[in-house]
Amino acid sequence: MRELSLDQLRTLVAITDLGTFSAAAQALHLAQPTVSLHVSELEARLGAPLILRGARKAQPTAAGAVLVQRARRLLRDADDAVDAVQRHVEGRVGRVRLGSSTGVLVYLLPQVLKAMERTHPEIDVEVSILGSSDAMEKLAQGLLDVGLVASLQPPRAGIVLSHWRSDPMMAFVPSQWTVPKRITPQWLAARPLIFNDATTQLYRQTMEWFASAGLTPRARVELNYNEAMKSLVAAGYGATVLPLEHSNEASVHQGLKVVPLKPALTRHTAVVHRPLEAVDGATRNLLLTLAQFRQA
Repeated sequence: MRELSLDQLRTLVAITDLGTFSAAAQALHLAQPTVSLHVSELEARLGAPLILRGARKAQPTAAGAVLVQRARRLLRDADDAVDAVQRHVEGRVGRVRLGSSTGVLVYLLPQVLKAMERTHPEIDVEVSILGSSDAMEKLAQGLLDVGLVASLQPPRAGIVLSHWRSDPMMAFVPSQWTVPKRITPQWLAARPLIFNDATTQLYRQTMEWFASAGLTPRARVELNYNEAMKSLVAAGYGATVLPLEHSNEASVHQGLKVVPLKPALTRHTAVVHRPLEAVDGATRNLLLTLAQFRQA
């Protein structure tokens, strides 16, 4: 048995609303015989007359009125379904899973999320705090859509990595310390130190900086949350090496000094995602928003 056709139902509603077959044909851009055929097929399918013929104005029968009422609902739902799919395809609505380190999360990501809320209010960005390795693994497993990771990542098939930002690494020291204008590995290694967790790329990069001077210092404490590390520095517990992610760190965290390193050190951050042809519209719009905050 043939199912009801949305085109036939749309024709029936148009005849009811406009009063004639010819007016319905003109509004739907159909030939009048096609309009008549739609009604005839509906009547044959339901076994009942649906339109009173012969009157100056076409009117639905009792059965036709019941069907028109239901048809309006079906057509509205169909239009809503098409609009929902189009909004999803165009990236106007959806959910994006984003992985980010705590450092980026505190200063840079709020700006990105604010821009997304302003331009794409119906896209939900779900943020997870992840190290670079974990973000790459979850992306490969399909559990993440976009990651903000340290640039020094081994290449993976099916994952695109592009430069996002380069932030200078600085020495964060208690404000009461007397420090040189530029801090060397030798000077810093002689002080109590606070490092990132040994599993992080930031830790490895810091230790390579010390190793370039033939040093392998030990940390007084290891953490994986940059803001907590800065709080310990401000309390006089030790010094640390972190990216400068805020142009006025010393005023944000009173009790510490921010001093350049010698030799200089830079933290490079990349955006990782699947190829653009494999991601949805919401993910593409997040990538476009992230690109607005990219450094040359």
